[in-house]
Amino acid sequence: MPDIESTNAERQPRSNAWRTALTVLQEAEPPFIPPGAHVMTVLVEFPPGDPGTPPHRHSGPAFGYVLDGEMVFELEGHPACVVRAGEVFWEPGGDVIHYQDGNNRDDIPVRFTVTMLCEPGEPMLTLVDEEELERRKDLRA
Repeated sequence: MPDIESTNAERQPRSNAWRTALTVLQEAEPPFIPPGAHVMTVLVEFPPGDPGTPPHRHSGPAFGYVLDGEMVFELEGHPACVVRAGEVFWEPGGDVIHYQDGNNRDDIPVRFTVTMLCEPGEPMLTLVDEEELERRKDLRA
């Protein structure tokens, strides 16, 4: 980033707003972080009623925040739930299947960010085929 000269500092005394500006939205202890992981933050946008990404998994943990709308979120072993604008979600990554991330509403889009810790040399997202879904159906809530 280029150096930018601060002009605000000369005009205003230092603020104490930083003391209360931080709100913790979620804390988690991921089961693992892939050695040598790189971090990627993406913006996902689905139109009204879109079912989202087909069942998939991530090579490492993923942490998300819904910006607008409502997302249906379902991880293997957990019932589907709705995550609304201003709410967070996370998934451990690895072998866990992420079944749903679609738009819960048919009248407005959903937008969310996801920050993933990706395993080097692996895709950040791998689709799960129908055969594996059938083999693991007893793990779905």
